[in-house]
Amino acid sequence: MESQKPDMELKNLLLEKKSAILKRWFNITLEAYPSDTSNFLKKQKNRFNNPVGYTISNGIEGLFEEILKGFDPDKIYPFMESIIKINAVQDFSASRAISFIFLLKKVIRQELSDKSRDSGISEELLILESQIDGLALLSFDIYMQCREKIYDLKANEVKNMTYRLLKRANLLCEIQEDEPDLESTTIIQNKEG
Repeated sequence: MESQKPDMELKNLLLEKKSAILKRWFNITLEAYPSDTSNFLKKQKNRFNNPVGYTISNGIEGLFEEILKGFDPDKIYPFMESIIKINAVQDFSASRAISFIFLLKKVIRQELSDKSRDSGISEELLILESQIDGLALLSFDIYMQCREKIYDLKANEVKNMTYRLLKRANLLCEIQEDEPDLESTTIIQNKEG
C-alpha cells in the first residue's frame, strides 16, 4: 500500500463533505447489526452508555482523517483495529467484519456524485479507491489476529475450567518429581593443559 495523499482537489472536496461522509459512513456501517441494536447505536451518543457506537464513530473519523493526510499504515492501524476488534468479538464473518472499509468507497461516490464526472476527479477517485482496497487487506490481517487471540483465550479458559473441575472432583493427582541426587552424580571436567 503506497503512502500517498489524495490530490488537493479531491482532498478539498472530501474535507468539504467530511461531516456528511462520516455520518453516512457511520450509519451504513451500523446496518451490519440487527435493527434494534443498530437503532440504539445510532441514537445513543453517550460514550459510557454506548461504548460500541462511540468506538466505531471515533474509529471511522480517525481513519478518514488519516486517509486525507496520506495512507500511512502505522497511523491508520489503531483506528481500524478499534473497529475490527468489536466486529471480531461479535463473531462476525471476516467479510462482514471488514465490510466497513468498502462502504467508505460507496459513501464517497454518493457524496461526490455530482463532481465525480469531472475527469480529473474521476482519476483521483480511482486512485483513492485502490488505496482503500489496500486498507481492506490490512483490515483482514487485523481481523485474523483478533480472531486468533479470541480462540487462544477460549482454549485457555476451557483448559482452566477442566483443571478446576478435575481438582474439585479429586480426580487430579500431582506428580512430584524426585529431586536429583547431586551427591552421587559425578561431574566430568575437561582439563586441557
